[in-house]
Amino acid sequence: MSSGVAARRDAKKLVRSPSGLRMVPEHRAFGSPFGLEEPQWVPDKECPRCMQCDAKFDFITRKHHCRRCGKCFCDRCCGQKVPLRRMCFVDPVRQCAECALVSHREAEFYDRQLKVLLSGATFTVTFGNSEKSETMVCRLSNNQRCLILDGDHHCEIEIAHISTVQVLTEGFAPGDTHTYTSVLGSQPTSEGGNARATGMFLQYTVPGTEGEAQLKLTAGEDANASRRQATAWLAAMHKPRESMKLLRSSLNLRQTRTT
Repeated sequence: MSSGVAARRDAKKLVRSPSGLRMVPEHRAFGSPFGLEEPQWVPDKECPRCMQCDAKFDFITRKHHCRRCGKCFCDRCCGQKVPLRRMCFVDPVRQCAECALVSHREAEFYDRQLKVLLSGATFTVTFGNSEKSETMVCRLSNNQRCLILDGDHHCEIEIAHISTVQVLTEGFAPGDTHTYTSVLGSQPTSEGGNARATGMFLQYTVPGTEGEAQLKLTAGEDANASRRQATAWLAAMHKPRESMKLLRSSLNLRQTRTT
């Protein structure tokens, strides 16, 4: 990818909405698949009472709109200001209690898992049924739309084109079993004990070609910093918390739009 295309993909602009300042992609096509659109606010005339506690709005009890769901609440039920990174707000914004709880949980993904995924890690990569493999650095693109692999050659795989993700795990139970589990389902487990992610298998479509391509990422076997970084990257990909909920919701949205 040329530097000009890369710069355009990562370019952002500051916009002002009724909810606050947002730092959004300059080109909508390069927006994060984890992003959320701002909701339509419930019109003032349709909410004479708080939609949570049913308090009647008047000169003293003012109405406020939750920036995440768009519903109308009193200050008691919508007084928290919480970061809402999925909508790219620069500052924390007013949210109802239920939405604030969700945003707090999602913050772990942005503060922890996403940083690991953006930093990348080194893997042994095998494409298709090839007997040859190569060492490549795999990372999530800055706009979270692609997996980028760099080694002897450069490869980009759009998240929206990935159809199957399986995590290879290594158990510590007797017999040292290995289990493949879908990353979109549940956390990998091994029979009789704990499990550690050692690799990942992907199936994806390549625009302009028929059928599906596949690749396997494998962490190094040596207990060094590179192996630890690769294990942490895999853990961020399959951890059954907000990262997987966000990824699953983005994949579900893509499937809805194509049906």
